[in-house]
Amino acid sequence: MTAATGPDGRSRLVLVTGGARSGKSRFAEDLAGTLAGGGPVVYVATATPGDAEMAARIARHRARRPATWATLEAPRDLAAALGQAPMGGRAVLVDCLTLWLSNRYLEAPHGLTEAEVDALAGLLVAALRSCPVPVVAVSNEVGWGVVPDHPLGRAFRDGLGLLNQRVAAAADQVFLLVSGLPLTLKGQAGG
Repeated sequence: MTAATGPDGRSRLVLVTGGARSGKSRFAEDLAGTLAGGGPVVYVATATPGDAEMAARIARHRARRPATWATLEAPRDLAAALGQAPMGGRAVLVDCLTLWLSNRYLEAPHGLTEAEVDALAGLLVAALRSCPVPVVAVSNEVGWGVVPDHPLGRAFRDGLGLLNQRVAAAADQVFLLVSGLPLTLKGQAGG
């Protein structure tokens, strides 16, 4: 097994998770750059600039990425985007699964059922695992805080937990970021 492949010889899949402002994106960017061997990375972005704060956050993320990285916007059809993502890149960074699933919940009239989330998760995991280059996916851990007071908020929290479990099960490595520090949950830290 090399740094770019998992134990089964397929391209490596890494999940980076943690709370808000825990350092997930910066850690994932560094890891994707390492997995690409200093070569180009394709950054698959799922955020949409719905307000000034989010637009500023997106701009900060863009500003710290190397000029050699390509950006592919995929706020809704992430599995299809992953099919075209390598685009000459030596690794793919998906940032983030949380916003992608949120976008999918908001486009459905009454949110998503657990079966719909499970189906989306299955399609996404298949796309992540079939990518011909290493993939680093970022997602939030949202189940450790206050129980949302709205049914849609609770459904989203539960759906994201399900999605994270499915991606973590398929991943070769899983990191949890806490206060900027990575904890290895699955796989070897140095690999």
